[in-house]
Amino acid sequence: MTVEEFRLPDVGEGVAEGELVSWLVSPGDRVEEDQPVAEVETDKALVEVPSSYDGLVEELFVEEGDVVPVGDVIISFRVDEDGAADEADAVETEDADAGATEAPETDAGATDTDATDAEPDATDAEPPTPSGRTFAPPSARRLARELGVDIGAVDGSGPGGRVSEADVRAHAEAADADDGPTVGSADDGPAPKPAPTPADTGSGRKSAVNKRGASESDATDDAAPAPDADAPEPAGRDTTLATPATRKVARELGVDIDDVPTDERRDGEAFVTGEHVRAYAEGSASGGEDGSAPQPKALDLDDTTAATDAATDAEATNVGADETVPYRGVRRTIGKQMERSKYTAPHVTHHDTVAVDALVEAREELKPKAEAAGVSLTYMPFVMKAIVAGLKEYPSLNSELREDDEEIVLKGDYNLGIAVATDAGLMVPVVENVDEKGLFELAEEVSDLASRARDRKITAAEMQGGTFSITNFGAIGGEYATPIINYPETAILGLGAIEERPVARDGEVVAAPTLPLSLSIDHRVIDGAVAAEFANTVMEHLEHPLLLLTQ
Repeated sequence: MTVEEFRLPDVGEGVAEGELVSWLVSPGDRVEEDQPVAEVETDKALVEVPSSYDGLVEELFVEEGDVVPVGDVIISFRVDEDGAADEADAVETEDADAGATEAPETDAGATDTDATDAEPDATDAEPPTPSGRTFAPPSARRLARELGVDIGAVDGSGPGGRVSEADVRAHAEAADADDGPTVGSADDGPAPKPAPTPADTGSGRKSAVNKRGASESDATDDAAPAPDADAPEPAGRDTTLATPATRKVARELGVDIDDVPTDERRDGEAFVTGEHVRAYAEGSASGGEDGSAPQPKALDLDDTTAATDAATDAEATNVGADETVPYRGVRRTIGKQMERSKYTAPHVTHHDTVAVDALVEAREELKPKAEAAGVSLTYMPFVMKAIVAGLKEYPSLNSELREDDEEIVLKGDYNLGIAVATDAGLMVPVVENVDEKGLFELAEEVSDLASRARDRKITAAEMQGGTFSITNFGAIGGEYATPIINYPETAILGLGAIEERPVARDGEVVAAPTLPLSLSIDHRVIDGAVAAEFANTVMEHLEHPLLLLTQ
């Protein structure tokens, strides 16, 4: 068995770092090659990072929420020579390795509690592996070796008897408290006392990630009696597991997360959720004693009142307090991109409005056929085809200015980026070769890309290669705006809401559906007159949708 370190790979073109949003595995889990082990947010998208190995998860080296440079070690795996060990075989091999390499200095001859008495050998001996298989994560096995504990003699508190680090420490503490020989010593003695529950001991960890050297090897002097298994975890714990979001809630409410009662467990440790924290904060503020309030630790009445008042003051202090949100990931990328665009390309915005009576009628006529084909037909495909018509006539708007080479590249492809508002910020997936696709095909592709962008399932490659962008702020509300160009492109078209507005026709003012347009251009490449002519071409094709058939 060997331990292989896995480094954060290059998850996208030009990506130098990523934020580890969540782990999809835990230490001791069995993984296969290409199985996702983590979700990482880059400055372009949220991506799943697959494993390169078959084996067991050894350690996680990064906390959720940490920003990790590409190439840094984030996780390690225990694999066999072929890279695909069966979990049971891996467990047995680890047990053998533990005895061979980490045996106590004294002569060992003790077995598990069901074994017969063994006579000590004159040479350095090893505690034999129990006949039954022991299920434990590598971190627990490593701690057992450090404490000189036979992992097979530890009573596991996890599902299926799985042994956690807390179980190992509890077993060692029980042996010390009994003043009997440590498991694996040369002296024969009675079997160790049953291990206390994980609530009695702390693992020394403050998070769900096992850091290098994070295991504690010091045991307490006395073993505490085991509490009722159904009772909530007492306040004032040494170790509490919680997600970063839960810890943030605790900080906002001024709550010590180690004081929050809970009866939930993760890997043998107390696990606290956001609901637990809020219930505890509310109980503290009201002084209730229904289980949501803190459990006093040998406090008299005055001390309890003071603790309750302190919690109430902490909560009151946080009312209306500022909230700090990390400026990174997609949000930071948007900011840098907008700053670069605004301060590099001199923007000019051209506004106009087009009457779209015929467009509305054409869409209504095509909707039943689109629905029969399983497609939701919006106005976007019509606008995209009209834009391509304008770009073909005025190619300077489908261009890129390469300043270092002092040249303007007129793009031969028509790849339109569609801005999509997501919880993480604005994303711009790209629809390629718009000139080669029909209305229904465009509608289906736009819907798919937008949906996956909102769900953070879109890839970085699907947001690259755009030659012109569209932003539809009218879907939220509004008529005109001054869109910022998606640099290094040279133009972007903003769409307002299609609504009935006053229109002058034949000397009369009538209500008609109109579409406001806001076209921003890079004035270094595109003149204002060319921008106006491009807008006129787009509007002509929207006023007369039959012209789109020529595209």
